[in-house]
Amino acid sequence: MISEAGIQQEFKVARTTARRAIRVLRNQGLVHTRQGEGTFVNAPGQTGPSGRQTPFYRYIADELRKRIRSGDLVPSKPLPSEVDLVREFRAARETVRRALTLLREEGWVYRIPHRGSFVAPVEQWPVSE
Repeated sequence: MISEAGIQQEFKVARTTARRAIRVLRNQGLVHTRQGEGTFVNAPGQTGPSGRQTPFYRYIADELRKRIRSGDLVPSKPLPSEVDLVREFRAARETVRRALTLLREEGWVYRIPHRGSFVAPVEQWPVSE
């Protein structure tokens, strides 16, 4: 496990620099963060918690996609909030945001500012899925 405080002490850098370093490492798939537990170094070939080979944000997006397809998440209805998804997946908020951004880019969801993310109408879902 690595921590912001540990990086600050060892490299004598500011907290924001330590945070930035962890974010870069996470984006490169070298570490993963579990909310309330810390940041952990990935094993070789591991890009997320529990040995997942795909980045954690993609795992979250896959799970939400499955719920949309199964009807657990209904078109034009809101997705769970970012806070709820952070708690459910025990992920960093930025990881959840990346998953939602991916789903928006693919056409599965849309966002209404200050209201949240919603499941897109069926006719807007990607056909290749």
